[in-house]
Amino acid sequence: MSLHIPLAFASLLLAVQVHAAEREWLPYRKLVDVIKLDKFDALPPAERDKVILYAKLVPVNKTLSPLDAGLVVVDGASRTPLPLDAGGRARMVLNPQWMAHDAQIWTSLPKGEKMRMGFDLGAVLPETTQWRYASVMGAIPQTNAAIGKVAGALSLFVPTLKSVIFKFDKPAQLTIKAAGGDKRYASDAQHHVRLKLDDDMLKENPLVEVSMRPLEAEIDE
Repeated sequence: MSLHIPLAFASLLLAVQVHAAEREWLPYRKLVDVIKLDKFDALPPAERDKVILYAKLVPVNKTLSPLDAGLVVVDGASRTPLPLDAGGRARMVLNPQWMAHDAQIWTSLPKGEKMRMGFDLGAVLPETTQWRYASVMGAIPQTNAAIGKVAGALSLFVPTLKSVIFKFDKPAQLTIKAAGGDKRYASDAQHHVRLKLDDDMLKENPLVEVSMRPLEAEIDE
């Protein structure tokens, strides 16, 4: 005698099993507070439009990957995945509804496993392989100014940011078409190009060309 279970019912059973493995981890509001997302969002757009704010959540247990965290924001009956990349980062945009409803973040990490919380910063990249220097490198002074306003006294413990790391998925080249001649930078063994902010170049605002569009641009010391 065989038992035939309707596909929709089987899917429901599977969903219940998956949800049963989850546990409540943290209020969304707490994560917002830790990374100062609400204060960042409150800045005038012209003071943050070049900057991406990421939450960085990494399991304390080094045998676990951030991808094991399985984060979901639960707002009543609504469930929204909060995907992390391999580095434990999630791009954050303030959700006023989650704040108002006191939404909770659930995780599939086993009970007792903890995660470190922090933030990372990135520069907004144009969709093209050409842009003006200030449109991306201008994220550095914008970020330093934003940290001063958002973090307050804690900004004394945050290093001054001076570089943008352009990350590619294969060997690449970045060229600055400066008035005094082209400046060429080849990617390193990790396919990264680190570009330090040059104040004179920021004023000149020359054209920047890349052999391919970067995967991302990380703001760093």
